Amino acid sequence: MASERTLKWGVAAGALGLMALSVAADALAPAPEPRRIVLCGLLALAPATLMWQCLRRLAARMPRMETASAAPDSTGASSRALPLDGAPALENAMLALEARLEHAPIALFRIDHASGEGAVAPLNASARRLLAPGRASAPQELHQLLAAQPTGQRRLVSFDTERGAERALVAISSLTLQGATHRLAALMPVESELEAEALNAWRELVQVLTHEIMNSLTPVASLSRTACSLLDEAKAQLPQDIHADLDIALDAIARRAASLVDFVSSYRSLSTVPQAQAQRVLLEELFERLHALLEPQWQGRLTFSVEPASLEVMIDPGQLEQALINLLKNAAEAASHAQVSARLSRGGRLRIEVSDDGPGVPDALVAHIFTPFFSTKKQGRGIGLAMVRHLVHANGGTVRYARAVGAGARFILTF
Repeated sequence: MASERTLKWGVAAGALGLMALSVAADALAPAPEPRRIVLCGLLALAPATLMWQCLRRLAARMPRMETASAAPDSTGASSRALPLDGAPALENAMLALEARLEHAPIALFRIDHASGEGAVAPLNASARRLLAPGRASAPQELHQLLAAQPTGQRRLVSFDTERGAERALVAISSLTLQGATHRLAALMPVESELEAEALNAWRELVQVLTHEIMNSLTPVASLSRTACSLLDEAKAQLPQDIHADLDIALDAIARRAASLVDFVSSYRSLSTVPQAQAQRVLLEELFERLHALLEPQWQGRLTFSVEPASLEVMIDPGQLEQALINLLKNAAEAASHAQVSARLSRGGRLRIEVSDDGPGVPDALVAHIFTPFFSTKKQGRGIGLAMVRHLVHANGGTVRYARAVGAGARFILTF
C-alpha cells in the first residue's frame, strides 16, 4: 500500500508531465503537424492516469465524521464511522437524547472531583426544581450529601425541605469524560410512595388487631353483664361483704370491656376510610363552612384566607373538612391563634397551610406524630393526625409537619 507521501509525489509528477507536454504543444502551434499533435496527446495519457489514480487514493484517505478509535461497546460491537452526510442525523439524535434527559422524572446531578472539592451541579429540570426555592431548604447540604455517597450503591437518604423531611433513593455511577473522572448521581424522591406503603401496612395491621380484640372483648362484656344479673338474683344467698366484692369486680370488668370496645372502635375507622368522591370544590366556600363550625370554639382567634378567591380543587369536600378539623382541634388544645391559608405553589399544585402560635412539636417527636397509637397526651389515643394523613392520601395529597419560622406548629397539605 503506497504511503500518503508517495501518492502526493505521484500527483506532482503527473502534473509536471502534463505541463511539459503543454509547453511542447505550444511550441508546435505555429506549424502544427497532425502526427506530432496525436503523439503529444498519447504521451499525456500516462501522467494524467498517474495523477488521477493518486488523487483517488488520497481522497479515500480524507478524514470523515467518525470517532478516533472504534471502541467496542457493552455488547462487544465496535462503533462504525459516520459519513459526512450523517452529521444532521447525529445532531438530531443528540438533541433527542438531551431532551429526554432534561425531562426525565429522576433528578440527575454531576459530581466533579477534578477540583478535589466534589462540586455538584444539576443536569436536568427535575434536579433544578429540587434545588429551587420551595423544595430543598438547604441545597448546599444536599450537595454534600450526594458527594459523600459511595459509587455503585443504592441508598435511601433524607434531606430537609420546606414541607419537612423527605426521603429519596440515590444511586451513584462513575464515568470518564475527556480524561476527567466524573460521578453521576440519580436522585428519586420516594417519600409519597413510602408513606402510601406505610399507610397500607398500618391499615392492614389495625384491621387485624381490631378484629381479634373485638372477638375477645365481645364475650367478656356479655358475660360480665350476665354475671351482674345473676349476682343480683343471688344477693339474698350470699354474705353481704362477698356480694359487694363481686359486684365491684364485675362492674369493673364490664366498664373496662365497654371502654376497650369504644377504644378499638375508634381505631377501626382507620381501616375503613371510605373511597374519596372527588368533586369540584370552591375553597372559599369550604373555608366559610369551617369558620362557621369552629368559630364558637375559637371566638375570633381563627382566620382563613384563599389566594386567589376563585381557587378551586377536585377533592372530596367532606374528607378535606375532616382533616382540617382534626388539625385545628389539636391546635385549639395548645394555641391561642390559628390560621388556615390556601394558594397555588410551584407546578400549579394546591398548598394548604395550617399554622398556630402554640409550642409546636419537639424535634424528637416529629417523626412519630402521624403514627397510629402514638400520642403525647395522657388520655390521647393517637388517632387524630393518623386520620389526617389517611384522609389526605386518600385524595392524592401529602401532609408534612414543617418547622415554623417563629413559634408554633405548621402543617402543609399539598394536592
